[in-house]
Amino acid sequence: FGVSQLENHARFLASRHAVAVMRGPERLLPRLAQGETDIHRCHRTVADSIQRGRRVAPAAEWLLDNVHLLQEQIDLARTHLSPGYSRQLPRLKGGPRKGYPRIYDVVMELVRHTDGQVDPENLGRFIRAYQETQALTLGELWAVPIMLRLTLIENLRGAAQRIAWRRRQRDAALEWADRFLKVVETNPRNFVAELGDFVRAAPPLTAPFVVELVANIDGVNPALGL
Repeated sequence: FGVSQLENHARFLASRHAVAVMRGPERLLPRLAQGETDIHRCHRTVADSIQRGRRVAPAAEWLLDNVHLLQEQIDLARTHLSPGYSRQLPRLKGGPRKGYPRIYDVVMELVRHTDGQVDPENLGRFIRAYQETQALTLGELWAVPIMLRLTLIENLRGAAQRIAWRRRQRDAALEWADRFLKVVETNPRNFVAELGDFVRAAPPLTAPFVVELVANIDGVNPALGL
């Protein structure tokens, strides 16, 4: 979104938000812990591929090289978000983030619609536009920095999961390519049977799977023309 679109979205968001001021369960710390687990699981997926001598995409290399920076941000967020702090903030009564602090949802929407490209100008204008329709409490305004850190970590968690998903698809394709190449080199007559195993296994024919499979078998052996 451009700045004007962000402001319109903030007003729309404020018009849809219904909040409860009573204390609720702590949701942000468990979500942060799950995000930490997911990021490290994705990192292991990439690291395992490299250990097997496979080439990885630039995004996967970035995750491999910078996971320690992500951990630093997670540790900082955990330090600044004391247990029970978010329970004092107004919470959403409905929607996909029901039960979460309203300010978390506000900042998350900004991060989503800027693809994480947050700066003082679009942050300030988004918050001001939101408050044209519905006022935030002083506690919520003070919470903006920690919510920004949490939502950016959440955004990176999603990016890491997409990186790991593509890596798993490519690894699955490489395993099938290796099987095809092995059978055509050792016993070409069994290639049809191997192809039958492929059909029965019904691997998901996603874009990264198909691209990796074709790249590793195309033109390698005439039998693979089938």
